[in-house]
Formats: sequence, structure tokens, C-alpha cells
Amino acid sequence: MLAFITRRALLLVLVLFGVSVLLFGILMTFSPERRAAAFVTSPQQAKDIPKIITQFGLDDPVYVQYVRWMKEVFQGNLGWSVVASRPVWEAFWTYFPVTLEMNLFAAPIVLFFGIWLGTLAGIHRDRWIDHTTRILAIVGWSLPTFLFALVLLMVFYGYFQILSPGVLSDQLSLFIIDNPDTYTSYTGLYTIDGILNGYLNITLDALAHLVCPILTYVIVVVALNMRVMRSGMIEELSRDYVTTARAKGADNHTIYKKHARRNAMLPVITVAGQLMAMSMEGSIAVEVVYNRHGIGWWLAESAIQLDIPVLMCICLFMGVVFVFTNLTLDILYAYIDPRIRLT
Repeated sequence: MLAFITRRALLLVLVLFGVSVLLFGILMTFSPERRAAAFVTSPQQAKDIPKIITQFGLDDPVYVQYVRWMKEVFQGNLGWSVVASRPVWEAFWTYFPVTLEMNLFAAPIVLFFGIWLGTLAGIHRDRWIDHTTRILAIVGWSLPTFLFALVLLMVFYGYFQILSPGVLSDQLSLFIIDNPDTYTSYTGLYTIDGILNGYLNITLDALAHLVCPILTYVIVVVALNMRVMRSGMIEELSRDYVTTARAKGADNHTIYKKHARRNAMLPVITVAGQLMAMSMEGSIAVEVVYNRHGIGWWLAESAIQLDIPVLMCICLFMGVVFVFTNLTLDILYAYIDPRIRLT
């Protein structure tokens, strides 16, 4: 196992190198004036772009510029964000906890309901449970995310006046700003920091603001996981080892839960892992509609204003996330499926 992980890690380093080369190639399609924004770290520097071009040699050969750019990246200098009005690296750690908080709560729900409903649909093929879950899956996967988010916002906030958009209520946000000595942001996650600071009301308020965003995201993603799990269960239940197990007198619980479901989970893990990796950039529609200033909201605003340093930062971040997600999935394969031997 250790040898396998080592080989995969070395291969992933090459993948990350390829991603950086590709991104830098895209960056080189812009003019030197636009590329100079990737090296700006303050508004004062932004006023003297020609000096930045000369200082960082943006007219030098491509390979020289690439090495210099990577050196700046490793030092945490990703440029200045026009949208956030602060350095990109600092802004990233401001917006990232908002996206991370939603994903930490959404991921277990997506996996549990996707596997559970897909298993039921596969076991009870062509029965009312299967038909019901299929209808829900089709509706959930076909419904545009932004439309479903707007409907939930209209019903809960517009009609019932509950579950308001945002990350935290205005009253508690002002309390945190006005009382820096009594509230410390340990993790950037309000649900956790509220507990650590002894303010349970902040935790409960943050959880209430997560209900609609998580519900919107979960219904869309669970639909795909459920369909993949159902197909996997149907395929596994038709295999010879299931027939042999029945002939030997194995009960349905053992066949369904211990054997068939375990093998059917492999494609679900692949799909769920990739979807979770994609969600780390923030579900753009969810964060924009619910006014949650996370990575997705930041990415949307930066794309509109052509804030190149931010776009480069998020692309690099997503490359790292996908690389480590694939490594994690490979390790999970070996744990779930004993037929896979990693040496």
C-alpha cells in the first residue's frame, strides 16, 4: 500500500506541474499589462503597471516568466484581487471557510441518501419504491440549481419570513464586529467558532442559514448518486456470485448489504468524490442566490470583472483538490473492494 501511495503521489506531482503549465499558457495569452495584475499586492502598485512589467520582466522569454511566476506562487504572492480589494491569498482564506462549512455538512448527507435510496431502488426494481425514487431523481437532476434555490428562497424567506439568505444574521454579524475581544475566529466556520467562543446562538443561527443552501445542493447531487447506485445494485444482483449465495442459503440481508451493495458502491464513490471536489470551488448558483460570500460567489464576481489573479488562484486550487481527491478515491477502492490489490 505504501509503495502504491508513493507512486501515485509522484504521478500527481507531474499532474500538478501540467496544470500549472496549462494555466500559465492561458495567462500568457493576455497582454503584459493585464498579466502584471498577477504580481500586484497593493492598490499603490496597481497605479504603476509599467513599473511592475519592468520589475518582473513580463517581456522576458516564456520559460523565465514561468519560473518567476511559480516562485511567486510558492511564496503565497498570487496578486491583488480587485473584487475583494485585498491580496488574493488573504481573500482566499476569507471566502474559503464559507464554502468549506457548507460542504462539511452536505457531503455526509449526499453520500448517505444517495447510497440508501439507490440501494432501495435497486433491490425493489420496477416496484413503487423504484418508480418513486426515479421520478425524484429525474426531477432533482433536471431542475436548474438556481431556479430551485430561488423557489426555496421565495417560499421560506419571502412567504414564511424564515431561513434568511447570507451566512449569519445582521444582528449577530454586527455583534462579532463590535466585540473582537469576546469573539475569536479560530476556524472561520461560524458553526464551530460559535461553540468554541461559548455563543450557542451564533452556531444555531449559522446552521439555520445553511438549511436552504444545503437542501438545494443535496437534492441535485443526490439524484445522480442515487441513479448510479441503483444501476450498480441491479448489475451486481444479476451476477453469478449472487446466484451462488442464494443457492447456498444466504439470506437477503447478507446478499444485499454485505455483498452486492459493497461492490456497487465503487462507481458511486467515484461520482461522489468528483462532485465533492467540484463543490469545493463553491456551488456558484447556490452562493450567489443565497448571498453566501464563499469561493463560488468570489469566482462569479471575479469572472464578471475579469479579475485574473483570482481566476488563476481558484484554478490552481481546484487542480490540487482534484489531484488529492483522486488519490483518496484510489485508496478507498482498495478498502472497499478486496479484489483490488495494491502493492
